[in-house]
Amino acid sequence: MAEEMFDVIIPPGVPRSVIRDVVKKFDVQVIERPVKLRMGNMEGEERNLMAFRGKKEVIEQVETYMLERLREFIAEEDRR
Repeated sequence: MAEEMFDVIIPPGVPRSVIRDVVKKFDVQVIERPVKLRMGNMEGEERNLMAFRGKKEVIEQVETYMLERLREFIAEEDRR
């Protein structure tokens, strides 16, 4: 029986460098996944968003790592 796979959505606007870092560091795939949007005038619309797919424990690490890298990226931009 195949192990269950999990996804973490990559928020729109995440820098490619962060996505590349995650793919190099973790055993994940980048996929497209349909997601219903729940904001403003797009309520209920479905869009394909990118996501990382992998085993649960890896995806939990990926989510933490991605958020850390995004905080670093924002801090670097604020210093400019």
